[in-house]
Amino acid sequence: MKKYRINVEGMTCIGCEEHVAVALENLGAKNIEASFRRGEAVFELPENIAVENAKKAINEAKYQPKEIEEVSLQEENVVLGDEVEYDLIIIGSGGAAFSAAIKAIEYGAKVAMIERGTVGGTCVNIGCVPSKTLIRAGEINQLAKVNPFTGLQTSAGKVELAPLVKQKNELVSDLRKQKYVDLIDEYGFDLIEGEAKFTSENTVEVNGRKFSAKRFLIATGASPSLPSISGLKEVDYLTSTTLLELKEVPKRLTVVGSGYIGMELGQLFHNLGSEVTLMQRSERLLKEYDPEISEVVEKSLIEQGINIVKEATFESIEQDGELKKVYVTVDGKKKVVESEQLLVATGRKPNTEFLNLSAANVEVGSYKEIKINDFAQTSNEKIYAAGDVTLGPQFVYVAAYEGGIVADNAIAGLNKKLDLSVVPSVTFTNPSIATVGLTEEQAKEKGYEVKTSVLPLDAVPRAIVNRETTGVFKLVADAKTLKVLGVHIVSENAGEVIYAATLAVKFGLTVEDLKESLAPYLTMAEGLKLAALTFDKDVSKLSCCAG
Repeated sequence: MKKYRINVEGMTCIGCEEHVAVALENLGAKNIEASFRRGEAVFELPENIAVENAKKAINEAKYQPKEIEEVSLQEENVVLGDEVEYDLIIIGSGGAAFSAAIKAIEYGAKVAMIERGTVGGTCVNIGCVPSKTLIRAGEINQLAKVNPFTGLQTSAGKVELAPLVKQKNELVSDLRKQKYVDLIDEYGFDLIEGEAKFTSENTVEVNGRKFSAKRFLIATGASPSLPSISGLKEVDYLTSTTLLELKEVPKRLTVVGSGYIGMELGQLFHNLGSEVTLMQRSERLLKEYDPEISEVVEKSLIEQGINIVKEATFESIEQDGELKKVYVTVDGKKKVVESEQLLVATGRKPNTEFLNLSAANVEVGSYKEIKINDFAQTSNEKIYAAGDVTLGPQFVYVAAYEGGIVADNAIAGLNKKLDLSVVPSVTFTNPSIATVGLTEEQAKEKGYEVKTSVLPLDAVPRAIVNRETTGVFKLVADAKTLKVLGVHIVSENAGEVIYAATLAVKFGLTVEDLKESLAPYLTMAEGLKLAALTFDKDVSKLSCCAG
């Protein structure tokens, strides 16, 4: 047998690959690998079949065979031995990993992806997708129990959590297959299953086998971190992952930590029927946000019946039968919070523990996060990092953006810089919280003379007709130029509105630009224009749709 590689033009999809493979198979070829991404077919032919016949078979299949070369079978055996050479090896299989892999393949690179667990990373498996689908279910249940309209007779029975979780798991499985697993064959990169650790600057070991590459991307994500509280490790606590696998709604749920994960999941289980207590060390919710945002979020949660414990000093946690007891000191007074389930949601830690990064001369920060430069390179210029493992903005769309930049730089040599100056964020509570750009405090720290407008939600017509008016729009602008520096929203559908605000901040629009733009009446997005008008008008004195 002889092995050949032939360039083929005209292949545009997997179906094309199959047509070429069938044409070669009918000829008598073996071990055929056709790739429309790389524009080539690799195959073996018996020595009694002329390679020109392969060209003819491809041509008859309506594709255009071009250059052909013989590949040494001996060389191929070296490639498949203990040392495998790739253009890019990616450790991890989430948003950053797939974004980088797809773009690298499009550049013509040979790519491998290493995954120790389930393909797809945090977002589709245990993060965004499962939590948001259950959050929607919780919202529907809560609206059935409590709605603001007279004359509507709605009610809700006891929630059967097990079928909900089963439905959630089916959705996760479907999306993981469609958006991740199926793309491995679609784009033609190798999946290597197992734990990766570096043995040198250009080699990793997986299950005792070594793989080498010209460039690496570390995209191993992050996982829940535990606070240092006496007794916690001896208690049957839940994380954001295990909470979403419960089969029954607990009567009471205590949440240690009230960042976006704690608030989203705490409100979810409140909406499903639990009595929920959010506990935190700091003096106010969302302390990194502007005070107007924190205050209205706290007001909304309390109105809904969620208990909030602030400025808590955590003394210890213990388990008494099925009960979890959290001992705290608040305002100098000792307090015990009891519940059937305990969720710990106090942040995330980067997954770098088993990578043996010192062997690759990759530096980490104080939280073991991988430090990168403006080009996503680590301290080793041949090794890149992207996504949550860097402890940058922990959003899947940021990870995917960074993964694409890595492929541009590591494979195409484009020297693109990361630009995370304008990153929108959304917390999927009800009302939801969305923000982009600078807070008032951040703008002042950067030296801006700041002008702000704060529009309560009861001035937004959409909120009035919805009969849900707890919320706020806040605009932060440069007082000299009126350029919009930041937008912060608490409202229903705030996440749908923030993209327009992101464009305003990214492209330097001014308050006057927002005022002069037409905003559809009775949309929440109209709040952006009304907030802009609020800089110099009392919008409560305007007629509907007035500018």
